[in-house]
Amino acid sequence: MAKNKSVKKSFGKRLLKFFKWILKFAILFFIISILLVFSMRWINPITSSIMIQRQVAGILKGDFELIHYNWVSYDDVSRYMPIAIVAAEDQNFPDHFGFDFKQIEKALKENKRGRRVRGASTITQQVAKNLFLWEGKSFIRKGIEAYFTILIELLWDKERILEVHMNIAEMGDKIFGVGTASVVYFKKPPSKLTINQAALLAAILPNPRKYSVLKPGGYIRGRQNWIVRQINSLGGPDYLKDI
Repeated sequence: MAKNKSVKKSFGKRLLKFFKWILKFAILFFIISILLVFSMRWINPITSSIMIQRQVAGILKGDFELIHYNWVSYDDVSRYMPIAIVAAEDQNFPDHFGFDFKQIEKALKENKRGRRVRGASTITQQVAKNLFLWEGKSFIRKGIEAYFTILIELLWDKERILEVHMNIAEMGDKIFGVGTASVVYFKKPPSKLTINQAALLAAILPNPRKYSVLKPGGYIRGRQNWIVRQINSLGGPDYLKDI
């Protein structure tokens, strides 16, 4: 009997120690994540989680070509690029706090009907995923993504969110950001992008390794034209002037 009590007591101590370790880890993660996100309001990221994953995957396949990534500031990008991304991916971006619940509800309804639709991820959620997380659709990853989404919305302004998104978004095989994509695809700096070129870059964002800017098919051309119409419908670049 005394032995059973001793075993239970020992197990209880180990369990308490485990929970204390979990609590310490959670507090440390909380502090580090806040400091990291807060610092990136001003410090431009030199890489991102998705870039690292692509680089490692390439090396494992024997491809040692480096990622092409060139940071450009928001003011050095054509005014058509931010609005093209917003028109294509997240038209309620200026007004929501990281989550577009109307689009989430719409996506859920479409999925219940058996239709294949794009997810309802906002630009902020995409920044959180691309900058800090791994690819996948697990509940754990989505939960951490939601946490970083809230931090980003709290600690950055909307212009900074768009600036980071434009710079770390994947736009082709080992091509990241509008600074690189504009030079590779159009032989011009991002400040010179036209509305059609910006719309074409935005059109491939759902799957930049499948769709091509250099050889756009009918679907991408149709999507490009739709984005141009959406830009004009929203009022052009001035739609983002107060973010």
